[in-house]
Amino acid sequence: MSKVIELPQGKRTKFYRFFEILPFAISTTMVVLLVVLSATSSTLSALYLLVIVIMNLVKAVGIAVRTVQGYKTVKAGTKVDWEQRLEDLKNPEQSFERLSGEKSDEYNYNQHLMNLKLLSEEKTLDYPKVDDVYHAVIITLYNESLDVLEPTLESVVNSSFDKKHMIVTIAYEERGGEAGEKVAKALEKKFSKKFYGFLLSKHPDGIKGEVVGKGANLTYAGRRLQEYIESLKIPVENVIVTSLDSDNRPDVSYFSQVAYEFIVRDDRQNLSYQPVSLFTNNIWDAPAVTRVVATTNSFWNLICTMRPHTLRNFASHSQPLKALIGMNFWSVRTIVEDGHQYWRSLFYFDGNYEVLPIRSAIYQDAVLSDTLIKTLRAQWVQLRRWDYGASDVAYVATYMFSKKRKMKLSSLLPKFIRLLDGHVTLAAVAPIIAFGGWVPLWFHLESRDLLSHNLPMVVSYIQTVAAIGLLISVMLSMKMLPPRPKRYRKSKNVLMLLQWVLAPVNAIVYSSLCAFYAQSRLATGRYMEKFDVTEKSVKK
Repeated sequence: MSKVIELPQGKRTKFYRFFEILPFAISTTMVVLLVVLSATSSTLSALYLLVIVIMNLVKAVGIAVRTVQGYKTVKAGTKVDWEQRLEDLKNPEQSFERLSGEKSDEYNYNQHLMNLKLLSEEKTLDYPKVDDVYHAVIITLYNESLDVLEPTLESVVNSSFDKKHMIVTIAYEERGGEAGEKVAKALEKKFSKKFYGFLLSKHPDGIKGEVVGKGANLTYAGRRLQEYIESLKIPVENVIVTSLDSDNRPDVSYFSQVAYEFIVRDDRQNLSYQPVSLFTNNIWDAPAVTRVVATTNSFWNLICTMRPHTLRNFASHSQPLKALIGMNFWSVRTIVEDGHQYWRSLFYFDGNYEVLPIRSAIYQDAVLSDTLIKTLRAQWVQLRRWDYGASDVAYVATYMFSKKRKMKLSSLLPKFIRLLDGHVTLAAVAPIIAFGGWVPLWFHLESRDLLSHNLPMVVSYIQTVAAIGLLISVMLSMKMLPPRPKRYRKSKNVLMLLQWVLAPVNAIVYSSLCAFYAQSRLATGRYMEKFDVTEKSVKK
């Protein structure tokens, strides 16, 4: 029986409800407090606003620096011949002797030498051999078309890792009807002979205790995969499971890099392996609004890879099968199974768990539907689902104050604070910065309060400095673009620059309002218990 604490269903305790309400309460209070202070004291409101604006300025500078660092690091990581490094691990002693006299500026080259030295000196070190490691890939689908899924399978086929050591599972939903089953069988017919193993997993609809979501589909497929692996007599401790959405295309070196890190790490079973999600597959086809959202999300993932202490499971990631079996795979009770998996794993391993950044990308789609209106709505649906990760605040608090907690409070508390702060900041900061400078002025229009009258200009100056960080990000976004499709003229490049005038609007409409919406659902007990699949469309 798994020792993982499960999310509650039905009626919650008063303690649990307090922490479900907490994110919305703090977010709302931050906004309301500015209005209250403005009505009572222009000095206090100015100080409050300037503290938030200056903190945002510092963050903007840090974001720009980390984004550039992340981009350079991922670019360097993708240039490494990870297959050769895996080959070096097959005979670490000889490889170390051959390479130790050489100099190279290749990414993590010195670390590679240290790994070879350690493996060659520690004869009793128990580590999996390269030829014993298998990748199991679970690709989930609901109602997506072959146009979306085939490029995903092709990217896995084209990866540098040995396909004779790869097993693919197509996890589709019974509720997807005949169309979903037809797509799954078409994929099986076309790709099944290209891998060591190929499974179809049809997740039944209406299983008791499950919310309608990706986590339930993944877990059902994971159990089928476990049975298949055990039937082949492959040790489960040598299998790495990667979950992919229907539009995910791993970089050619991703699976090789994960296998390498898995082998050289002593704590390999206590790690998740997190790639950088870049939303660039269809970036040229998406409308300006969703392009800005997609690029901003790509930047955030680049930043996270440079801050491992804040890194959590997001979207597609890899985790050892043995660990997944122990914790009963993913949660079937949440619509944000990826982020929640971090906390499940952290508590399962009593705090001895980390998310290891993989300096390789998995390319995903920006939101794109058949029409602009549908696309804008689909973007809202996607972001409100992501922001429902605020539901983890109560989950983490329950464990933090539990008598059964084995993790040190000094280690868990900072993680809890970052979790809460992240959701509150996402909701409250954008409207405060956008409108905060004018609020004191509205209350003191008839007075000669110089502070209130000058505050909008002061905030504007500070935001102008912060815009330097945005400018750096804009220039980097142009470098990250995939080749422009021939159907678009060069003038499209200009639109890619002009789109950033929408950034403040997106910050309010999509970042702040989506976060407030998700937090309000939690606060009022109107739980989001259905995974609204993001519509996907391919422009030919």
